[in-house]
Parts: sequence; C-alpha cells; structure tokens
Amino acid sequence: MNHRLPSATVIIAARPDQAEIQAVAAAQQLDYPPELLEILVARGRQPSVQRNTALRAARGEVVYFLDDDSLVTPGNLLRAAPYFSDPQVQVVGGPNLCPPEAPPLEQIFALVLGSWIAFGPSRARYKSVGGLRESGEKELILCNLVARRETVIAQGGFNEALYPNEENALMDAIQQGGGRLLYDPALTVHRRPRATLRAFCKMLMTYGRGRAEQFRSHPTLGSALNFVPPMFCLFLAGLPWLGIVGLAGLGVYVLALAIQALALVPQGGIARSLAALPFLALSHVLYGLGFWRGLFTRFRRAQNRPPVKVVLETVPKTGTR
Repeated sequence: MNHRLPSATVIIAARPDQAEIQAVAAAQQLDYPPELLEILVARGRQPSVQRNTALRAARGEVVYFLDDDSLVTPGNLLRAAPYFSDPQVQVVGGPNLCPPEAPPLEQIFALVLGSWIAFGPSRARYKSVGGLRESGEKELILCNLVARRETVIAQGGFNEALYPNEENALMDAIQQGGGRLLYDPALTVHRRPRATLRAFCKMLMTYGRGRAEQFRSHPTLGSALNFVPPMFCLFLAGLPWLGIVGLAGLGVYVLALAIQALALVPQGGIARSLAALPFLALSHVLYGLGFWRGLFTRFRRAQNRPPVKVVLETVPKTGTR
C-alpha cells in the first residue's frame, strides 16, 4: 500500500525558546509509513515566515500544518491521503475540537466558537459539522490542514504580511485557480481554547483585525458576511439616536441570542449554555471592533521588515506502523 501514499511533511511552527511542543509528540504517533513521513519544527517569532521556510525545505508531496498545541488524531494522514488521488483536490482539513477534560470556562468558549450566531459557517472549524464536502476557507483552519506542497509553493506560500488569516487568503487563491478544498468532519485535532477571558477577548479582536486586513489585501465576496459585526458595532453606537426602532432591533437581537443558547443545551448542558450568552454578544462586539481596526492598520512591505530568524529542526519519527 505504501507506493499509493504520497510522501508527507508535518510542519509545526514554534517559539524559539519553547521546550515542550505538544504537537510533536502527537505527530510522532501518526499512523503513516515512517519512510514517507517527515516532521519539521520551524522555530521563530513570525508563524507565516516560519511555515514558508519549512515549506521550502520540506520533502513531502503533501504538507500537514499543525499548531504547536494541535493534538492530532493518529489516523489523520492515512484518512486524508486518498483524497489527493483526485488531482483537483489541493487542500483537506477538519475541525479542531476542545478536549473533554478542558476547564469549564474553556468549554464555554468552545460553545461560543462552535455556535452559528457567533461564527456562522466558520463554526465548522471548532466542531464537526455535516459530512465530507467541498468547502472553502471559512470552514478550514491552519492548525489542522493538509495541502499539496507544490500548489502552496506555486501560490507563493503564505502572505507574510498577514497574521492571522494568512491561510484564508492562500486558500481563496487556490480555489480561484480551480483547486478543490475538502472539509472532513472526522479529520480532527484537539486543542484547548484560550485559558482566560482576557486571552479570549484578545483572540476575538485579532480575528476581526485579520479578516479586515485579508479583505484589504485579497478582497473577495466571501468576506461580505464578516462585515456584519462591524455594522453591529455602528448600530450599538447609534442606539441613542435610533429611538424605538433601535430598541426593537436590540430586542430581536437578544431573542436570537437566547434561541442560540437554547440550541447549545444538547451539547453543553443548561448551565454552560446560559453562561455562553454574554460571550456570544461579546464575540460580535470585539470581532467588530477588531475589524474596524484592521481596516486602517498599516501594512509593512516585505523588503521593509527586519529579517526573521527561523531555525528548522527535523524530529525523529516514532510512529506505530
């Protein structure tokens, strides 16, 4: 069977001083022929630069991008590899799920991330939604993404001026070039959400800023839905002047939040679902504010940025095959 499988390189971006990299130990247990598997750790302080550096050095026909805390399911590469027998398939990905042993606050954050009203179609990044299907950048996420190496290189790799959303711009470009992107809900990794409220709020702001910067550098109709949170922020700012119309709109919004909280009960239980209510609203406000910020940030051209040092490490494989 080995000759039918593509060679694969796992690429993990990590900090220079990071001693324990959870994703490495998990990747070493991937159920894949060792002679076809390479694991590269790219250490540095700019993830897009780190991944591009590793991408150029990789020997695999496909590359599997993991975050440093992605606990990959051992069978993922064997599951994803057959999809690439279709020459049109360029990217395959799946969700990153909150571990069941995560603390209650993180479980609440996971409910918010996986809710329709907070993240729309992107909720599929945080929970298994539906079945195997052709998809797009809104459902796929870089911490659990397999791609053809030659295709990513042909696109110039990741846009190093974008962080986050560098993978979203790349996948948009691949799809516009005729490549197929697949979402497999069973292709999972486990990652804990942010550990504190402050970190969660910062993440929401960063996501909003990243989407706006992506839209500025790679405008597509797919980003239209992401303008809803910043428009909601304008609505909130204008409430004192909207009178009864504004109050009615706010009432409809609160009702929608309540309905969403009820819909989360089968997954999170009553207490956690009710606790998620304020965070659902917070996600709209902070994402919207981050989006407004991202519309006016200043891009730094590659030639004007200081060089980023990247150190590549090849990790020995200790898989089960």
